[in-house]
Parts: sequence; C-alpha cells; structure tokens
Amino acid sequence: MNIDMYSAPIAPHYLEWCSPMRQQPTSYTRTAISLHWLIAVALWATFSLGLYMHDLPLSPEKLKLYSWHKWVGVTIFLWVVFRLIWRLTHHPPELPITMAPWARKAANLVHGMLYFLMVAIPISGWLMSSADGFQVVYFGVLPLPDLLSKNKEWGDALTTLHKGLNLTLAILVLGHVAAALKHYFVDRDDILSRMLPLVRKP
Repeated sequence: MNIDMYSAPIAPHYLEWCSPMRQQPTSYTRTAISLHWLIAVALWATFSLGLYMHDLPLSPEKLKLYSWHKWVGVTIFLWVVFRLIWRLTHHPPELPITMAPWARKAANLVHGMLYFLMVAIPISGWLMSSADGFQVVYFGVLPLPDLLSKNKEWGDALTTLHKGLNLTLAILVLGHVAAALKHYFVDRDDILSRMLPLVRKP
C-alpha cells in the first residue's frame, strides 16, 4: 500500500494557526488606529462643547449646540460599537513582557472601563434627553425613539449620572495619556508607537 496518499501536506496557514508559537501582531491595524483617533478627537470636541454650552442662557443658539452635542454623542457610540466588534475579530498586540503583572491588570482594567464609559455615556445622554422631553434627531434627519417618558425626577437623576460618567471618563483619559507618555519616555517601550505610527520607537 502506498502510504503517500495519506500524507498530503497540511496547509501552511493551518499549521501557523495551530502553532502555539504563532507570531502575535506587533501593532494595531489601520482600522483600529483610525477609530482610536477619530473617537479621541470626537470625545474632546463633545466634552469641550458640553462645558461651553452648559452655562449659556437658554436661546436658539444653545439649543443648536445641544443638538450638535447629541449628534457627536450618537456618532461616538456607533464608532465605539464598531471598534468593539473590530477588536473582538482582530487580536490586538500583547502588552510588553517587561510590564509587571499588576501593571498589565491595571491596563486591562482601565481599557475595559474606557470602553464601558464610551458606551454608557451616550446611552445616559439619550435617556436624559428622553426624560427631559427632548427627542434626539440624529443630524436633524433621523428621529431616535425616546427611551423614557418625560419625567423631571428621572431627568434630574440622569443629568447627575451623565455628568459623573463624563468626569470619570475625563480622569481615566488623562491617566491613559499619562501612562502612554510614561511608556515612551520612562519605560522606553513601543506602547505609544503602536497606536501612533508617526512616533518612532524609543
């Protein structure tokens, strides 16, 4: 019996996938990088707009700014959902082996909290707008369904929640930026250059 017929070569990509030594990606995909910076800029814009418009007297201009704020919030929510799907289907690069175990856990915790807040904040704003009796009309064209009936008590509570979540996100983002700079200037690893290809590896 010719045993060669039973020893057909296995596809190289199958062996690579099954191998425990399969090479991990060393940087994020272009899609992940683009989403990261789009969301970062949008967060800065909507946070700044929220601070600016908060103390303005009631006027058509203020209502227009609130509409812009909501549109950016909905856009961020959609981008974050897409980014989560992308992350689940595209393995991110591993953290540097030089990081201490507690630092790895802290990094993963902060990333998880950032994703949670970037989803929770737009939803809390949508709920708040519904409770206040103002329907969200995306870009003035697509009306979104109200998630709650008009209710002043709920509106006040959700306003407080929305502010608290935003403050928490701002603190975490500042910590996230500080940690990235520490990795570049102190630890001298490639954490920052993975997400910012224009920056050379230290």
